Amino acid sequence: MTPRYARSSGRSTTDSARADPARIKVAVVGLGKMGLSHLAIARTHPDVELAAVCDSSSYVLGVLEKYTGVTGFSDYEKMLDAADPDAVIIATPSRTHASMVRTALSRGKHVFCEKPFVLDSREGEALVALARSRGVVTQVGYHNRFVGAFQEAKSLLDAGAIGTVTHALGEAYGPVVTRPKGSTWRSRKEEGGGCLYDYAAHPIDLVTWYLGEPVGVGGTVLNRIFSRETEDEVFSTLHLPGDSTAQISVNWSDASYRKMTTRVTLWGTAGRIYVDRQEIQVFLRDEGTQPPAGYGPGWNVRYTTDLTVPVWFYLRGEEYSAQIHHFVRAVKAGRPVDGFASALVTDRVIEMLVADAAKGPSTQAERIQVKPAARWARSRRPRLRRIASHLDRASARVPARRQS
Repeated sequence: MTPRYARSSGRSTTDSARADPARIKVAVVGLGKMGLSHLAIARTHPDVELAAVCDSSSYVLGVLEKYTGVTGFSDYEKMLDAADPDAVIIATPSRTHASMVRTALSRGKHVFCEKPFVLDSREGEALVALARSRGVVTQVGYHNRFVGAFQEAKSLLDAGAIGTVTHALGEAYGPVVTRPKGSTWRSRKEEGGGCLYDYAAHPIDLVTWYLGEPVGVGGTVLNRIFSRETEDEVFSTLHLPGDSTAQISVNWSDASYRKMTTRVTLWGTAGRIYVDRQEIQVFLRDEGTQPPAGYGPGWNVRYTTDLTVPVWFYLRGEEYSAQIHHFVRAVKAGRPVDGFASALVTDRVIEMLVADAAKGPSTQAERIQVKPAARWARSRRPRLRRIASHLDRASARVPARRQS
């Protein structure tokens, strides 16, 4: 089974990204780690003309202008007016997303925004409505949706390969905060920093992409290990439509991992799927039905290297180029694509986790009137008394042994 991305294009991104005379003008806003990555990818795309960049650092702007010739701006609105791009890539701190997206949409620009989409789902709903009214392409940078193995899992689930999914486990671990250290925007709660928005958003997005939006959450723990203001680990249970559940287990202070690792396990009535960036392992029960092409009863393993569509430019992973190509292709096609709506689902789940964690344990020991063991004993005392009385009456009817 080929990944969904390959099916939608019918060819590699190298072929489908060949230069077109009508290139789209793209501006990149925010030149941190992700912004520079998006800049490098967009700048090499044959169908993109890099119109401008925007950042608060005059040093970064100066270096880029000197060595690449790109026009730099420190004022976002001035850049939109002067450069007049067709689309913007926003890679600024999470707190600024809503206002910057709104400004771009109000000018009719297509928008690719780094995750998370917004920090307030009410703002997100308004932006989704605005984007739809403008008929533009929107997308949020959940790059795992463009990993071949994760796409394969989505295709198998949509085909019902493992039957009805009863439970899932979404995990993400990595060595981001392994000791107390200085503050950046990623470590400040008001900026949208912390493990919840930076790490947990990824497995939450995958789980909701696979299984739909949760109807509720429970047992959420947002725990600090080394950070002063934000959580370093996230645990919760998501209650999904159809009585299925999913657990989220995330820790960005785990030094046993060399880099971020995201994985999802799904249990179904007809099998099981385990998937990460490297591979997908599928166990199918022998139900007497026709399995998906390329799969059979028992264990099946397929590797990302066999599922990944080649890209024209590699940086950090094929999925980063693939997501930008997906965005560019939609813009060129002139068809509105609503990527904000699905990203908003993840934002709503995060808000539920925060609210649930603030409540603390739902069942506390001191609130229990009768301990389970004591309740068990009490419920059986009358029965024990009846048994003892019956034994006494029975023994009284047995004749006493004669004295010899």
